[in-house]
Amino acid sequence: MTLHPFGQMATLTCIVTLLASCAEPAAETSVSNEAPVEVQPAAPLTLPDLPDSLDRAYEEEVHFNNVRQLTYGGDNAEAYWSFDGRSLVFQATNPGWGTECDQIYVMDLSDGTPSSTPPAPVSTGLGRTTCAYFMPGDQSVLYASTHAADTACPETPRRGPNNEYVWPIYAGYDIYTAPVGGGEPTLLIGGDGYDAEATVSPKGDKIVFTSTRDGDLDLYTCDVDGSNIQRITAKLGYDGGAFFSPDGEYIVWRASRPEPGEEAEAYMELLGRGLVQPTAMELFVAKADGSMMRQITNLGGANWAPYFHPDGEHILFSSNHKTGAFPFNIFMTDIRGAEPVQISFDNAFDSFPMFSPDGKRIAFSSNRNNGRTRSTNVFVADWIE
Repeated sequence: MTLHPFGQMATLTCIVTLLASCAEPAAETSVSNEAPVEVQPAAPLTLPDLPDSLDRAYEEEVHFNNVRQLTYGGDNAEAYWSFDGRSLVFQATNPGWGTECDQIYVMDLSDGTPSSTPPAPVSTGLGRTTCAYFMPGDQSVLYASTHAADTACPETPRRGPNNEYVWPIYAGYDIYTAPVGGGEPTLLIGGDGYDAEATVSPKGDKIVFTSTRDGDLDLYTCDVDGSNIQRITAKLGYDGGAFFSPDGEYIVWRASRPEPGEEAEAYMELLGRGLVQPTAMELFVAKADGSMMRQITNLGGANWAPYFHPDGEHILFSSNHKTGAFPFNIFMTDIRGAEPVQISFDNAFDSFPMFSPDGKRIAFSSNRNNGRTRSTNVFVADWIE
């Protein structure tokens, strides 16, 4: 997903969160040696006092306390917690680190070191990577990469003829696993077309990801070793950015639903060129097998990057529904589609909210405190109910 498309929009430089029909294209899947790992409860983490541990929240941000900035400069986003709650994995383009094309890094939050120096790289430095997530046991992460198709950084597409924002669906993306300390990646999910946006169930047994293997951008699940691939969405439009509920029983994701006729034709024409225009999306919830699907927002604009609250009843997400443009802020709704409550209040961009496993902290990406540059940085805050 590069930096999810709205991360790129926000800095002006993933996105980018059903009637089920199943497919199991085993010929397109490479099974790794990853085996299911029993997920243990996260041990408490006491974050040390960081040199920058200032309250970088806005007065209206009553759910945030002790906001800490963890990166400085470049584009840093999609920071997701380890199962033990002690580390974050994220993607970054940061010339100061010698990283000119999105690569994957792991940041240890227990050592008290903000990333004025580069955290540990995980990916190879080749191609473009996106959408990293810890595997059960926290010894490896999965992420999507284009390096097997081309070791060069793929070209970013220009805007459309009417200056409309478009986002590339690189067919070279496949999903890999690699040790948290870096090393040769192992193919987990591959084949023709786009495979990316993978996340892991808190139960440690399932993965959900987005793929074009059946001609559209749909959601699929598989076992944690990459086997038993099942298609779980089938309606025309972009289904992506999915996350599991805390009990692993449900998923939440973002989707576009072009109307039949000109909208659908335009969507398919762009997809045929490896592009999507992700400016009109709403949120959906379903059982993890794709059943009991329902739309939970109808706000207009771009509603995306959803993540379940620890109670399993509420969902945080990023949206520009109030303006149709900037800013993007974090809002909270519930699984029944309650009127959203605004959570963050930056005047440019807040997104990618993700709760720590114990529910006490939230990681997010923001343009705040960037010295009026275009940089997007990773922040962590204590969560106040």
